[in-house]
Amino acid sequence: MPLKTGRFYECAEVKIDKNKCTTCGLCVKVCKGAPLFIEDKIVKVDHSRVFGCIACGQCMAVCPNKAIKVIGRDMTPDDVMELPKFQDRTNYENLKSLMMSRRSVRNYKKQKVEREIIKKILEASATAPNGLGSSDVEVLVLDGNEKVEEFTLNLINVLKKNRWLFSTIMLKIYRPFIGKAAYDSLKTFASTAIETFIKNYDEGKNWLTYSAPLAMYFHASPYADPADPYIPATYTMLAAQSLGLGSCMLGTPNVLLNLFGKKIKEKYGIPLKNKNGIMVIFGYPDVKYSFAIKRRFSNIKFY
Repeated sequence: MPLKTGRFYECAEVKIDKNKCTTCGLCVKVCKGAPLFIEDKIVKVDHSRVFGCIACGQCMAVCPNKAIKVIGRDMTPDDVMELPKFQDRTNYENLKSLMMSRRSVRNYKKQKVEREIIKKILEASATAPNGLGSSDVEVLVLDGNEKVEEFTLNLINVLKKNRWLFSTIMLKIYRPFIGKAAYDSLKTFASTAIETFIKNYDEGKNWLTYSAPLAMYFHASPYADPADPYIPATYTMLAAQSLGLGSCMLGTPNVLLNLFGKKIKEKYGIPLKNKNGIMVIFGYPDVKYSFAIKRRFSNIKFY
């Protein structure tokens, strides 16, 4: 049965060049949609098996003879690329150094981020894994400070109209229905944050998107894994760091869009059904950090 996504409800087409295929079985071994199998020493395709071809590309990537082609669900044989040579790949120490050097940056120079840099960030983040084979993640790029500020003002305006929902009295009303953790989050973060966002913005200080010159909002269809937008968003932060940019991940815009932002979503072409999302802001840092800060998990258990 084909795996339905926000974009597709049919299997991709799989073509096998019998003149190139040696029946080594690698494609069958890595295929977890399971349409590939070996019978009578021949690799065969049956899309009625499990999910059929979901266009993950694993078979094309593993075949040393380029004997297999996948067409459909946003994939073509032209998507197959040479792997970077081993010496061109980073090692653990260099990767860790990049990760340690990344900080959440909220102070930016007014300098615009070049379009070529933006393209590189998006190209790198598109390599992120997802739960569907062909990604259902969409990206809204706010290119330029004026675009970011316009988007921010839209959010501030809906906050002003709905701030009363986060008042002390309303929180007491919610308390019996939302559970302790949600109540504590609203009381200790949301209420204060909303008033701070509004007050500072009225005073000319943007504490919602920090007057960044670039923002990207990653969002995905309800068919996608809930984590799908967050993984490429994380990749963008590492890519940006490698290119000399600072970045910061923002969860508040997505919450506001889902609660109060129907018209804003329509304005920017964001499907109303897309609920899972995250925003990342970027820019050239206006502050230089002298040290890294050690981070740790809440708990680690080995079994």
